[in-house]
Amino acid sequence: MGVVVQDLEKIYVDPHTAEEVVAIRGLNLELKENEFTSIVGPSGCGKTTFLHMVAGLRKITTGKILVDGKLVTRPGADRGVVFQDYALFPWKTALENVEFGLKIQKMDPEEIREIANDYLLRVGLNGFQNKYPRELSGGMQQRVGLARALANRPSILLMDEPFASVDALTRMNLQELLTQIYENERRTIIFVTHSVEEAVFLADKVVVFSQRPARCKKIFAVNIPRPRTWSALQGDSYFNELRASILRNVQE
Repeated sequence: MGVVVQDLEKIYVDPHTAEEVVAIRGLNLELKENEFTSIVGPSGCGKTTFLHMVAGLRKITTGKILVDGKLVTRPGADRGVVFQDYALFPWKTALENVEFGLKIQKMDPEEIREIANDYLLRVGLNGFQNKYPRELSGGMQQRVGLARALANRPSILLMDEPFASVDALTRMNLQELLTQIYENERRTIIFVTHSVEEAVFLADKVVVFSQRPARCKKIFAVNIPRPRTWSALQGDSYFNELRASILRNVQE
């Protein structure tokens, strides 16, 4: 499913200052089906607000967001979300967390268990099915969150800085895992990040948002062959030049 954004505006009242905030204004964007898009921009520019509106978690002030030609008005099973803070149920095991969304769909219990186990295997957590979140590292918890989102088989995966809270090595491993999953499953992914390096490594294109109120400032195509690994890209001149160009654009 593709995503089309038309003249999007988001205005809200800051609960701390009671002042009106224009977070997004005049945002127009078209994201192709099965394309991996990273979104970068200055801190506080509205990246997460935009992602939440695509997810249907925040209301649109004016304008439209269309998913597969249909107006977004609420959350839907066609859009899965992976949050920065893992958002796992602490009283449920890894397997039970992944099964949660499938049970809401009232699927056959045996099929639910099979799908949940399959996605835990895909994210490298086979053998950890019965562990609770408190027994898992941050990287493992985020793998559970990714497996849970993927198990529901959404057409669009929305990711809000999902690797920001883990250490550098774990982050690189998770980035490589996500590229492998994308190559194997080819679904539409919108990935919000503060890291230009991460954005380039993961995406087919990088969208730069302006300072608040956010608009689409520039779009960069990422012409790096897949599969991608960090070891292969170390010292790659195209990667480094593209990263530097995007960073300059963000800072201007």
